[in-house]
Amino acid sequence: MRHGWTHLRVGLLLLATSALLFAAQAIAQRAVQSGAASVEARAANVQAPLVPAVACAPPADVVRCQYTAPCAGCEPKTMYGVDCSDGACGPGCGEAQWDAWRPIPWEVFAQGEYIGPHRPKHVPEYRLRVDDQLQFVYRLTREESSQPYELNVGDTIRVESLTDANLDRELVVQPDGSITLRLLGQVRAADRTIEGLREVLENAYKRFYKVPAITVTPLKVNTRLEDLRAAVDARAGVGGQTRDARITPEGTIQLPGIGSVPAQGLTLDELKREIDERYAQFVGGIEVTPVLTQRAPRYVYVVGEVRDPGRFTLEGPTTVMQSIALAKGWNNGGNLREIVVFRRGENWELLATRLDMRGALIGKRPCPADEVWLRDSDIVVVPKSAILLADDFIELVFTRGLYGVVPFNASYSYTHNSIVPY
Repeated sequence: MRHGWTHLRVGLLLLATSALLFAAQAIAQRAVQSGAASVEARAANVQAPLVPAVACAPPADVVRCQYTAPCAGCEPKTMYGVDCSDGACGPGCGEAQWDAWRPIPWEVFAQGEYIGPHRPKHVPEYRLRVDDQLQFVYRLTREESSQPYELNVGDTIRVESLTDANLDRELVVQPDGSITLRLLGQVRAADRTIEGLREVLENAYKRFYKVPAITVTPLKVNTRLEDLRAAVDARAGVGGQTRDARITPEGTIQLPGIGSVPAQGLTLDELKREIDERYAQFVGGIEVTPVLTQRAPRYVYVVGEVRDPGRFTLEGPTTVMQSIALAKGWNNGGNLREIVVFRRGENWELLATRLDMRGALIGKRPCPADEVWLRDSDIVVVPKSAILLADDFIELVFTRGLYGVVPFNASYSYTHNSIVPY
């Protein structure tokens, strides 16, 4: 039987080859006839030359125009096509087809249009997400405060007395918020204003002096602010007072002095207000500006009957056809009428839709309604056609299944007109 099938295949191949050669000869003969008729028509329409053959320069009334820009004295280049945005097919008619063919502006195909138009912004407002990288720029406001300054740990002051010079001392507010003075010992200074501390010391020294005449002079203040500046100071490196941070999987960022700050789902302006309010409770006189330095990576997955399935980075707005182009096109036998797109919703729920892209991919539909925009983590599946599914079934069931378990070989004898097993 094996030899019989081989003879039959050879016969069919020879028959198909003969049919193709016959069709090619017919097409060539028609082309020759058409070309001859065209030459005769052009020869009949030949006119006398406008200038003598010896003239090398064109006459003065000849205007040379470039098609890429309008000019006086020549007709602009006209391009025909379908504009899917202006309802060329009429209201309520659905998707425009090629019968809506009409002139369209030539400028949209000019040589400078490779940069593309500015187009509307991608999203009305960008909201931060996990793995976004931010840079926070710190700036001293140096604005006058309406509230009196309160001493902090690490501030340096000078305490003097006009009555007894032995009381004069330069003091640093200790980590416990106190200072040490002669005759008084430990006195709390943190969270007190300069005037408030002076009054406390004046009253305390009245036990030893009739008129103590105490003066408190601040020498070094805003130490908390200076410590914060030291934590973000990069002037010795890339420059500026900045801090880099990445949004963690829990949706927060870590900043010196205020710790964890929620960031996921906020705009840059909302995040700035949140950070400034938190720093205002910790230390005054500073302003923080968040800058988005790198967006979190966004991917689309293309699988199924494509030439290079895999994960691809979404570097800009991407459609279904563009995703197939990223996968280097589709395989023969792919079911382009039932392309499936899987998507995760706001709460990670799974959504799916089915798209018919065959007409667009073979050039039959100029304005495909199924050409939708993709977003992060979408999965585009190009399934197999019914023929490929049937081929897989035969391969698995018969070639690998029955014939693999029970091999059967036979040949067909034309002489005896019978099947001879062997």
